[in-house]
Amino acid sequence: QVQLVESGGGLVQPGGSLRLSCAASGSIFSMLAMGWYRQAPGKQRELVATITSRGSTNYADSVKGRFTISRDNAKNTVYLQMNSLKSEDTAVYYCNTEDRYGPVYVEGRFWGQGTQVTVSS
Repeated sequence: QVQLVESGGGLVQPGGSLRLSCAASGSIFSMLAMGWYRQAPGKQRELVATITSRGSTNYADSVKGRFTISRDNAKNTVYLQMNSLKSEDTAVYYCNTEDRYGPVYVEGRFWGQGTQVTVSS
């Protein structure tokens, strides 16, 4: 079983920045592909960014150029740096993985509890 714990959410003004963290345990983190999702009230869950075990990244069009996903295998942690935040980025953000070697990201069974990001003046 993989345990995922997100942190770093909060209230930020439009144009501001936040960095989310997702700490993983229960597996060999360096082999995992990781994904960040978000879900806003009344909307479907949206895939925001992914990073493979090899460090390859992908982003939703809505966040390209503003968000950066990265990983620190020594800390068993994946990050989501969010810059130039907009009100439409307001959502609960979740990290996700599957307990298997991940040269390509595929949505997995394991989810964190989520962290709330609110962008408002």
